[in-house]
Amino acid sequence: QVRIVESGGGLVQPGGSLRLSCAASRRFFSIDRMAWYRQAPGKQRELVAGIISGGNTNYADSVKGRFTISRDNAKNTVYLQMNNLKPDDTAVYYCLLVGTIATVRGDYWGQGTQVTVSS
Repeated sequence: QVRIVESGGGLVQPGGSLRLSCAASRRFFSIDRMAWYRQAPGKQRELVAGIISGGNTNYADSVKGRFTISRDNAKNTVYLQMNNLKPDDTAVYYCLLVGTIATVRGDYWGQGTQVTVSS
């Protein structure tokens, strides 16, 4: 069994920054994609940012220029640097790792970390 653990969430004022981290408790044989999603109260979960094995990234329009996704392949870790945060960024942020552990390929989700942007 593998656990995906996010960290780095919290309360920040508008215009502030946070850095989220996501790590797996077991080593992946390969990771095809890493991504961050978020879900605000009463809304559907949405993609925030993703990065594939080749290094290409994609972002939601609402976070382009403010958020940066990066990874450390050796540590099976993905990060989300969030700058110039806005109240609309308030949500639970979830990490997704898509890859293979041993011989099992699947989508592995974290439990979520709360990000609250408020003055």
